[in-house]
Amino acid sequence: MQFKLGLIINPVAGLGGSVALKGSDGSDTAAKAMALGAEPKANARTALALEQLKENQANIHIYTVNGEMGERLAKEMGFETHVAYQSATPTTPEDTEAAAKALLAEGVDMILFAGGDGTARNICAAVDDSIPVLGVPAGCKIHSGVYAITPKAAGRVVDMLVKGELVTLGEADVMDIDEDAFRQGTVKAKRYGEMQVPSELRYVQSVKNGGKESDELVLADIAAYVISEMEDDEQYIMGSGSTVAAVMEELGLENTLLGVDLICDHELIGQDMIAADLLAAAEKMPTKLVITLIGGQGHIFGRGNQQLSPALIRKIGKENIMVIATKTKLQALNGRPLITDTGDEALDKELSGYIKVITGYNDHVMYAVGHEELN
Repeated sequence: MQFKLGLIINPVAGLGGSVALKGSDGSDTAAKAMALGAEPKANARTALALEQLKENQANIHIYTVNGEMGERLAKEMGFETHVAYQSATPTTPEDTEAAAKALLAEGVDMILFAGGDGTARNICAAVDDSIPVLGVPAGCKIHSGVYAITPKAAGRVVDMLVKGELVTLGEADVMDIDEDAFRQGTVKAKRYGEMQVPSELRYVQSVKNGGKESDELVLADIAAYVISEMEDDEQYIMGSGSTVAAVMEELGLENTLLGVDLICDHELIGQDMIAADLLAAAEKMPTKLVITLIGGQGHIFGRGNQQLSPALIRKIGKENIMVIATKTKLQALNGRPLITDTGDEALDKELSGYIKVITGYNDHVMYAVGHEELN
């Protein structure tokens, strides 16, 4: 008996990330992103998921949408494919909702979709909790709990279902934020519903924890230590998040809370920078990167900081990445590793292992980096 897999790809998901547009929602945002040099990656990330199913390909029939919303990729990868919905060109959020309803009418066993929180909202509006779904993370905003931790992990979960292994179904929240407010540096998250998700905990992420660190003294210690380690002949890329913001505040510099800034000699030389400009800057002089992790999830790359491209990370080098976090934030992961989801699987493997995390003034811990499915 064949497994009927529904597949929906939002082809413009994540376009705004690498060019600092903070998302892809809005009628003209995708066009702006393309004009700035952004490249669509949703299909490539979905391919990583589908690659995990090749061994059981004969037992899977994919029901999908025409063109870039699933048909092209499924056929290229050799899956038996049926187009259940014809989308417009360019595709719209309404196409995602209509496609999900069409897949529901086809009686698919589950829906695998690629996108961000906006895509999850569209899927939720169409199917609610009537069918299992799982997201392939491809967007800029991944606050919802309906996504696998990586594209490869999404494929592993589907593979378990195809093989008939016991996978518990649970309810997961669909969250999204106001992108206009997000672009102004304010996070206004809202819950839009919940969907059924195969809750294999090694592979499915938690809902993002919100709020600021409460231990201001620890953050001040971390900030003071990072500043004491800064060299005059180096520049520092400052990642997003409130922990990095504490370093910028200690320096007395304006900070892009939800973006990436560049400093040198304790002076701000670039604000809310895009991937291409960051790479160009890193080519000119020695560069280090200061980043933190997303509370509750553990991602250090691939969530809200797509400006940090694989090319940039390789140029900087693992030895020049400064990860900062409070011990409370690390303990909240309950032993789960930090996660890299750069979009470059080879780079993710290179970054895996143990990394020194700055947790106070001259206080460090060694913490594991890598996807749990690789252990």
